Amino acid sequence: MDEKRLVRSSRMLSRILRHEPGLVGVTLDGAGWVRIDELLAALAAKGRPLSRAELDRVVAENNKRRFGYSPDGLSIRANQGHTVAVDLGVAAAVPPHVLYHGTADRHLAAIFREGLRPMSRRDVHLSADTETATGVGARHGRPVVLTVNAAAMTAAGHEFRLSENGVWLTDAVPPQYLSRRS
Repeated sequence: MDEKRLVRSSRMLSRILRHEPGLVGVTLDGAGWVRIDELLAALAAKGRPLSRAELDRVVAENNKRRFGYSPDGLSIRANQGHTVAVDLGVAAAVPPHVLYHGTADRHLAAIFREGLRPMSRRDVHLSADTETATGVGARHGRPVVLTVNAAAMTAAGHEFRLSENGVWLTDAVPPQYLSRRS
C-alpha cells in the first residue's frame, strides 16, 4: 500500500467510523464498534476493497491514532471525533492544569463570545501540547492556539475525559476559561 492509498484509506475509515457508517452499509454498536469482517465485506461490496493487512497498517501508522481494535481483535472503532451517537465509555480523568485548542483566527470573536462548543461533534477536542493544537488550527486557516484553564474548569465541576489516542474531551469550554496564547 503506497502512502497516498494509506491516507485515502484512513480518511475513508474516519468518515465511516466517525460520521457515516451507512455510507457502506454498516452499523456501529452503541460503543462505536463494528466487526472487522463486516466492515471489510461492506467496503468490498461498495468497490472500495481493503485487506486486513492494509487495515492493520492504517490503524498502526495513523499518526493521530484515530482507530483502535477491540481486545479480541474482531472489531474496530474510531477513538474519538464522532458525529454519530456513540458512548465510547471514556472515563472522567483529571486533566493537566492547562490544555490547548487550535482554531483559525476568523473564529475568535465567536469563540470569545460563546466559548468552545462541539459543533457537529459530540465533544470539544483539546490537546496537552501547543504543537498538536497548532496543527489542528492550521487545517482551518491561519492557526491560533487558545489556552484552556482546565484546572479552573475542573474546580468549577466541569468534566474531562482522555480518549485512547490522547485527545482530551469535554462537553464545552465557557469563554471565561479561554485566553489566546501569545
